[in-house]
Amino acid sequence: MKQYGVNELRRMFLEFFESKGHLAMKSFSLVPHNDNSLLLINSGMAPLKPYFTGQEIPPRRRVTTCQKCIRTGDIENIGKTARHGTFFEMLGNFSFGDYFKHEAIAWTWEFLTQVVGLDPDRLYPSVYENDDEAFDIWNKEIGVPAEKIFRFGKEDNFWEHGSGPCGPCSEVYYDRGEKYGCGKPGCTVGCDCDRYIEVWNNVFTQFDNDGHGNYTELEQKNIDTGMGLERLAAVVQDVDSIFDVDTICALRNKVCEISGKEYKKEYKWDVSIRIVTDHIRSATFMISDGIMPSNEGRGYVLRRIIRRAARHGRLLGIEGTFLANLSNTVIEGSKDGYPELEEKKDFIFNVLTQEENKFNKTIDQGLSILSEMEEAMVKEGKSCLDGADAFKLYDTYGFPLDLTMEILEEKGFTVDEEGFQKAMKEQKEKARSARKVTNYMGADVTVYESIDPSITSTFVGYDRLVHDSKITVLTTETELVEALTDGEVGTIIVEETPFYATMGGQCADTGIITCADGEFQVEDTVKLLGGKVGHIGKVTKGMFKVGDTVTLQVNEANRADTCKNHSATHLLQKALRTVLGTHVEQAGSFVNGDRLRFDFSHFSAMTREELEQVEKIVNEKIAQALPVETKVMSLEEAKKTGAMALFGEKYGESVRVVQMGDFSTELCGGTHVGNTASIMLFKIISESGVAAGVRRIEALTGNGVLKYYADMEKTLNDAAAIVKTTPAELTGKLEHLMTEIKALQSENESLKSKAAKEALGDVMNQVTEVKGVKLLAAKVSGVDMNGLRDLGDQLKAKLSEGVIVLISDTDGKVNMVAMATEEAMKKGAHAGNLIKGIAGLVGGGGGGRPNMAQAGGKNPAGIDSAISEASKVLEGQIV
Repeated sequence: MKQYGVNELRRMFLEFFESKGHLAMKSFSLVPHNDNSLLLINSGMAPLKPYFTGQEIPPRRRVTTCQKCIRTGDIENIGKTARHGTFFEMLGNFSFGDYFKHEAIAWTWEFLTQVVGLDPDRLYPSVYENDDEAFDIWNKEIGVPAEKIFRFGKEDNFWEHGSGPCGPCSEVYYDRGEKYGCGKPGCTVGCDCDRYIEVWNNVFTQFDNDGHGNYTELEQKNIDTGMGLERLAAVVQDVDSIFDVDTICALRNKVCEISGKEYKKEYKWDVSIRIVTDHIRSATFMISDGIMPSNEGRGYVLRRIIRRAARHGRLLGIEGTFLANLSNTVIEGSKDGYPELEEKKDFIFNVLTQEENKFNKTIDQGLSILSEMEEAMVKEGKSCLDGADAFKLYDTYGFPLDLTMEILEEKGFTVDEEGFQKAMKEQKEKARSARKVTNYMGADVTVYESIDPSITSTFVGYDRLVHDSKITVLTTETELVEALTDGEVGTIIVEETPFYATMGGQCADTGIITCADGEFQVEDTVKLLGGKVGHIGKVTKGMFKVGDTVTLQVNEANRADTCKNHSATHLLQKALRTVLGTHVEQAGSFVNGDRLRFDFSHFSAMTREELEQVEKIVNEKIAQALPVETKVMSLEEAKKTGAMALFGEKYGESVRVVQMGDFSTELCGGTHVGNTASIMLFKIISESGVAAGVRRIEALTGNGVLKYYADMEKTLNDAAAIVKTTPAELTGKLEHLMTEIKALQSENESLKSKAAKEALGDVMNQVTEVKGVKLLAAKVSGVDMNGLRDLGDQLKAKLSEGVIVLISDTDGKVNMVAMATEEAMKKGAHAGNLIKGIAGLVGGGGGGRPNMAQAGGKNPAGIDSAISEASKVLEGQIV
């Protein structure tokens, strides 16, 4: 069998599946795209998930890839054995509802035996215990003897991840021979030793799991294949481990060369050699995808990997910075499959060296502090380092927790991880509460303050909306970085930008920034110190790095609408001065793509006629199609033209003067239309007061006016439909309805009054006398409060002098009214206190004036008691 190299095997695999109708796709970035469930891509299938779930349509139903992957779940074991690495390449062939088990198994066998040339007698397939179909294909179609096919249970040969698509697997094992075995008599496929190694895994996605263990057949069955490239190379090249395959061995040898150590001489050296070899591969590929060392997320994974490699380099006796040197060997060995590594070489070296230098500054101090901590633990008889101490090493000396744990583990100590996390949480909360915030997304002000003051930006967007320029600065929300990658929020600063930053009342441009493989959505543009312009937003695809030449593209429609609104404010100011007088001065403005707001000095609300006049003048000037000319001149020259300047505004030596025909001339740095005709229409929506002597007009232009009228027309049509008429007849119909409603209300009131009288009946015979004062206390059903008051007035007239108490129950609630005449009040009667005295009996409360009071209650059952009590309360009032 020919001993193919890693790069040859990658090419052979992709070309083989291309010959079977597959589209060979470039490896996806290690940064997951729109997938928050993963920190880093960890399998060939992970970036293809949208195709498997049907969220996106694949470019072809057969796809093949060699995907770079990172897994750090067992990072502490990397190096201790030669079995694992954090970085690996996953070969895969995928079918999205196209071919299934027959083809997948046949091509597995064909590639391994005929293309690579593995001995068929040394290959052993495994199938899921219930998958008779796969067993029969291996046995009857491929011709593998039944005794060489192993059936394994769910744990080994069924792929599922919670609910959703899942299915059985079929793996292929290769017998590497007795020299790799454990020598035990029962050693066979499935043994933990290194003799039988799994080289290929076919996942047959054919079921849907509802999350409760109920499986249904999927309509679209998929194939998801995975094969570790390095592992295949170890088999083909008949070497001990992945650290011995050609490209990785060359890197391992380089580590040995610069450290002066020999591999397989001393175990502790071997551990360090393997860690440095593996970690520099991961770091090189992560940085090439724009991941930057940081203290959070995937950036922290990278920082841990780099710092662990740096420390193990020191343990091997390597002096100074060495990671960039090793990274060069990684690039040389892998650029065949990943040409972008060569393109980004200088950038990768720069990031590695910066991070290594940062760590080198503090590592010696940190190690000496740690050894003091160790001595203190020995003295105190402790074997566990306090969490706060571990956090101090992290916070002050840049020691990731796993590095501290690893160093201590070598000496038999442990770390209080919970205490570390608690200290970390406390520090984050402190930082959050102390943080000064800028006008965007909660970023720390100091991010911008730490930019080199000599860096500046030039605005070139007066006459263009697309421009190419070079990135000078990149920031995340917390620090300056060399790169931004997919999903990250940050700021891009370039040398020249067509994006207008919020200034002079005009809102910022939005849009996109693109480079060869990246896209950044600009959500805000801000003016920073030193003339820098910050484009704030989010990377939606790929990556950006400092020094890249990018294309900046302003959202054309939003800019055009903003220009219309800004130019309209100039026409509005002149129209206001024409109609109201020259005392009108601009007091503030706000202009974006949707509307305009203009604050001005004036001492009274504008009349309807004045507003109509102003609107008419602006629309006339729009219709006259006045040319809008912008000239740059000295402030003195500008004043001679009669240009309006903003009160209190500081101007530089040269200023921009915006002139609209002979009508308006103003000093302005904003963006404008080329001709007033572009504004199309102008409509004032509101006029109001905002402060003493300051009025505010809100208005719309162009498409905003059309939308305003369209919305109003819809409202008018809806209103007409409700009253079953046309918009033209609506006013007449509403007038007719209002007359009808008034007549009905009047009729309703008289009917209610008549009903109340009838409900009460003749109650004059219920009049009693309390200490010489007449009292009429009566119950009436179904009368509301207004009705009770009307009845009370009528009865008071009949009674001529005395006190009236009326109580009614309506829909389970109680209404009560009390009234007292002039003479009764002279004798001490008080309607308010009378109501107070009896309302509690009906579960309510209330009161009022001496002559009239009312109350409500919730207990109609107490009405009779309240009527009886009324005479007792009145008796207590009469003198």
